[in-house]
Amino acid sequence: MKKIGFIIIFLSLGLSLQAQTKMWTLRECVEYALENNISVKQSLLDLDATQADKLAAIGNFIPSINGSSTYSKNTGANINPVTNVFENESFNSVTMGINSGLTLFDGLRNVRELQRAKISKLSAQYRLSKMKDDISLFVANAFLQILTNKANLEVLQSQNAVTQEQITRTQELVDAGVLPKGDLLEIQATDATEKQSIVVAENAVQISRINLAQLLLVPDYENFDVMDEGYEIIDEGISAKTIGEIIQNAKENRSEVKVAQANLELAEKDLQIARSAYYPTVNAFFSYNTRFSNPDFLDRGFVDQLWQNDGTGYGLQLNIPVLNGFSTRSNVIRNKINIERSKFQLEQTKLDLESTIYQAYVDAKGAYKSFEAAEKALESQELAYDYAKERYDVGLTNAFDFSQSKTRFDNAKIEANRTKYDYIFKLKVLELYFGIPATELKF
Repeated sequence: MKKIGFIIIFLSLGLSLQAQTKMWTLRECVEYALENNISVKQSLLDLDATQADKLAAIGNFIPSINGSSTYSKNTGANINPVTNVFENESFNSVTMGINSGLTLFDGLRNVRELQRAKISKLSAQYRLSKMKDDISLFVANAFLQILTNKANLEVLQSQNAVTQEQITRTQELVDAGVLPKGDLLEIQATDATEKQSIVVAENAVQISRINLAQLLLVPDYENFDVMDEGYEIIDEGISAKTIGEIIQNAKENRSEVKVAQANLELAEKDLQIARSAYYPTVNAFFSYNTRFSNPDFLDRGFVDQLWQNDGTGYGLQLNIPVLNGFSTRSNVIRNKINIERSKFQLEQTKLDLESTIYQAYVDAKGAYKSFEAAEKALESQELAYDYAKERYDVGLTNAFDFSQSKTRFDNAKIEANRTKYDYIFKLKVLELYFGIPATELKF
């Protein structure tokens, strides 16, 4: 029986360890998201596709080589591939050959297409970088929301513990006839309200944990949780920067601007490719062919026939475009229009980025002021709460007034938590726009 009991305890301990909740740090969440997020994976596939386009563009500079072979059995009147005359008898024939071609000049089309492939790859890299920045911000916001909800829950639980102590003390004073029963009922009503708020706060924590787990594609919602210690306001000097410095740095480094610039370069390259159709093309070609027929009128063997019946051909081919229904001209016009559109899009991207940074700058400044005000309000409410508690303990104030003071103190703590994490997030958004990589943001 002792052995069985030991085994049961051991297995229970093992299951308990397996089900232990993993505590994720913010850096772990960001890194995991960048490795597993579907949008990031799709952007990586787009980048791989541009590599294939680049390989195809390089291949245009390499000669094409194709081999061919044909075997046939002929009966009746057919042309003998060796004698090239009709023969009214059954014979077997084999023809083989190799053909090669190389474009010598095509209006620099191949050169432009290779240049375009390189620009397209850069554009895909910029889009991937922007996607990673966006995902990092989503993760950071969801992470900080969990911290906010946890901090609020902690405030409510700690204050409810104080309420429990007050219920015990008030019950004693009511039993002793020092305080009226109404004070006890008031404290008990406060306790019920606080417990209801705790349930709501616990649900908020759970929902915010699930939201982050879904964002990370972590299926085990129940055992997903985050590390809620060590996250303070860390300013890397961004608050001392002027709005002009931040905007200028963003225009030089932000991926959305680089994507728009790359799109303009692609449009310009497409125009060059379209114009190449105006120019003649020069191609070189080479071919080697041989044939075998059985029976052979000279009674030669297979190898001898292949050796003696071979032939080569080579030369240059010139194609001059004369009239193609204005397709080249219309294509050039369309690409000119695309260039103008890309220029407008680049300008609009810069304007949007400038507007977004202004908003982020104002939000960060406002969040800091809100945080300072919340901290001062918390200090004042804490002093008021301590004073009300002292008065209530000696019977100089009633339970209702004490409960009101306690509620104001609780709300001040919750507001301080909210403004703290709101300022942290807005500060990091500003740092990201300034050019600090998402994986290097400090919390």
